[in-house]
Amino acid sequence: MKNSILITLAFLVFSGFAAKAQQTVRIGYVDMEYILENVPEYQEASAQLENKVQQWKREIETELNRIEKMKQDLANERPLLTSELISDREDEIKFEEKKILDYQQKRFGPNGDLITQKLQLVKPIQDQVFVAVQEIAKNRDYDLIFDKSADVITLYAADRLDVSDQVLRSITRASNREQLETRQEKRELVRQEAKTVEEDAVLSEREQLQQQRKEEREALLEERRRVRDSIRTAKKEEIERRREEILKERQRKKDSVAKAREENRNN
Repeated sequence: MKNSILITLAFLVFSGFAAKAQQTVRIGYVDMEYILENVPEYQEASAQLENKVQQWKREIETELNRIEKMKQDLANERPLLTSELISDREDEIKFEEKKILDYQQKRFGPNGDLITQKLQLVKPIQDQVFVAVQEIAKNRDYDLIFDKSADVITLYAADRLDVSDQVLRSITRASNREQLETRQEKRELVRQEAKTVEEDAVLSEREQLQQQRKEEREALLEERRRVRDSIRTAKKEEIERRREEILKERQRKKDSVAKAREENRNN
């Protein structure tokens, strides 16, 4: 789709200028990837985003390892558990698996934080590039400037047509003009980023504490179930023992009566 639009645009431009056979059509291009690599603000923000991404990955890996341990523990303890306890443990594992899957989608899904924040990083630079390209095209009489890194097949492009460095200089000049105004904003942004990392760490610690408390509660409930089952088993064994004693006593009495009758008949 993007190729078709660019081709159509180029066709219309060249068609419009074909009528002016004696007039030279000035064409230039920018390399958006090159520009992004050379904008310090973008690189700094990208590094901060990468730190977040690594933290998200570590959190996911930790949770996956914990879930795997839950599965292994259940497999080891299954012969000792009642069907009710097994069902409870399986439901808990399914719940934890769904929770980590939802978290993965939240961070790395098609509409997740990674994609959203990448777009947020690129958009301000794209806006600056657009303004710079408009200024360069107007001041230097360019008829067409396209993005070389876009989804368009470029078989050859002469270096002299590359206006990326001009765009970078324009962005740098604009950044220098705004530096005094934005310095405080940048400090605030860095402070907010640091605060976000701290809040994430606190949240992670809080979640770990909650998980620890949850495990302690589950251990307590498990111990109570074990004691309850032990008591029930002991009661059943005691009832069975008494029943057997009663049956034995009844049989003993029957045998005694039968023996007495046999002795009487013999006398």
